[in-house]
Amino acid sequence: MKPRVSLQDSALRNGNFSLRIVPVRSEDVGLYEAQVKYRTEVHSCHVELGVITVTLSPPNPVIENELLSMSCNSSHRASPVETCWFHKEHLGPTSRTFCSLSGTLSILHPAMSDAGSWRCQLRYSDKEIISATFNLQILGFDGPTNPVVYAAAGSAAD
Repeated sequence: MKPRVSLQDSALRNGNFSLRIVPVRSEDVGLYEAQVKYRTEVHSCHVELGVITVTLSPPNPVIENELLSMSCNSSHRASPVETCWFHKEHLGPTSRTFCSLSGTLSILHPAMSDAGSWRCQLRYSDKEIISATFNLQILGFDGPTNPVVYAAAGSAAD
């Protein structure tokens, strides 16, 4: 897994033996064990890593007005019950939420307003709820709604 894995050497003296994986990949799913030996004592802990995969079709960045499909899957073993998508959920009236059983969200004509933070939330039959956040990039024109721009003669126009 090198060079994606690291230990925080400066934190080891304080008892922090955290493992950092950047970026996480689907194949990193599984059970991890840490063992710490101090004098004659051996301490161990087990951590299970689950992974959520967000797939865009076409891939990021998306071109404005071209059909976009977003799907969300995870390594969780239980059956999915519902998938919800949250867009700009902390920005008040511009936030949007979409929920479905299929897990796939299709946007027929994505616009520049669809860009930004999206969160996929998966709810499972065993009551587990997990989520992932990603940044959707849209390539398009984000200019004035009126395509006519006036500029004074001799000045610059953008």
